[in-house]
Amino acid sequence: MKILNVNNILDPVTGGGTAERTFQLSQALEKLGHNCRILTIDINGRASEDRIKIDVRVLPCLNKRFFIPSLPWNIIDDMVSWADIIQLTNHWTVLNAIVFRYARRHKKPYIVCPAGSVPIFGRSQLLKSCYDSLIGRRIIINAGGCVAISQKEANDLQSYYNIPGHKLRVIPNGVNPDEYIEKDDWEFRRKFGLNKEPFILFMGRLNSIKGPDLLIEAFKQFTAKIRSHHNLVLAGPDGGLLLELKKKCMEHGIDDRVHFIGYIGGIDKSYAYHAADFLVIPSRQEAMSIVVLESGAAGLPVLITDRCGFNDIAGIGGGIVTDASPDGIYNGLVEMLGNRELLSKMGENLRQYVFNKFIWDNAARLYVELFKDVLNKNI
Repeated sequence: MKILNVNNILDPVTGGGTAERTFQLSQALEKLGHNCRILTIDINGRASEDRIKIDVRVLPCLNKRFFIPSLPWNIIDDMVSWADIIQLTNHWTVLNAIVFRYARRHKKPYIVCPAGSVPIFGRSQLLKSCYDSLIGRRIIINAGGCVAISQKEANDLQSYYNIPGHKLRVIPNGVNPDEYIEKDDWEFRRKFGLNKEPFILFMGRLNSIKGPDLLIEAFKQFTAKIRSHHNLVLAGPDGGLLLELKKKCMEHGIDDRVHFIGYIGGIDKSYAYHAADFLVIPSRQEAMSIVVLESGAAGLPVLITDRCGFNDIAGIGGGIVTDASPDGIYNGLVEMLGNRELLSKMGENLRQYVFNKFIWDNAARLYVELFKDVLNKNI
């Protein structure tokens, strides 16, 4: 089967979880014997990674604010005509709209995976509403199938677009456990200038949706009320909040205990998960946090908000779920560190949970079943 995966941002720094998802899924599909290509836009000269052998076709970028590919679009036409089936990742993208048009022209079936982008949230809400009215709704309604990465996203698709249940499949994000085995606490601390004190880890973009500002406020309360030597390490690219967060840390008098180390990937990410006491995901909105899976693969417990699409973490004893507020996150920090003997047990519970349910090889098999059903018109 010839599969075209479309994702307008494949840069691992800017693209975050969806970029990782596209790489990992394509690699898993290739392992099953299928031929995958990826279509993306060049952002800051970082469109792909050399760690996998996937045919990536990169379109020059005309406008980096809205990720508009420059003309001519003959590469898109060639890629669409080559494919047996197409997957459009994300929702509010010009590239998806263009590929949709070419798919209709060539009568090629396609599926859509919004990957957490269904709700109109964050910036450009008016533009997103206009996009939906002009073409976004048609893209989803006319798709041969829709993939939700969580049951919450499946509910959103049915609520916003009235997608019938038989066209929906819940196929969660996955992880490749082999990428989170390596550990070297000393090297990680040396490389990023960290002291020997234990630390709590945040992994993600520094923007409002990911909630690092909530975590900073909670950590301020924590340092004021609880006797602890813990530091806070925020690993991730600036999404517009870096200067504001640094200013808040200075105002709160915690700048010596909060460390901003920027984007990390590869072996450094594995080192970070193994060196931390636990991971905090303070998101305001998330369909299914991929860093939960990465953390679990490394055996690191998590403190997450109830907006991350992983409320069952508490039920399996892999961490704590709290509300998305400074007070809620503060209470979670106190609870996590109030019984440190449980942290290793939580980490092991999360590791087993991830290994049993969220491996990319399993997700790829579910995708193949869906592709076949769409091609055979069984849905």
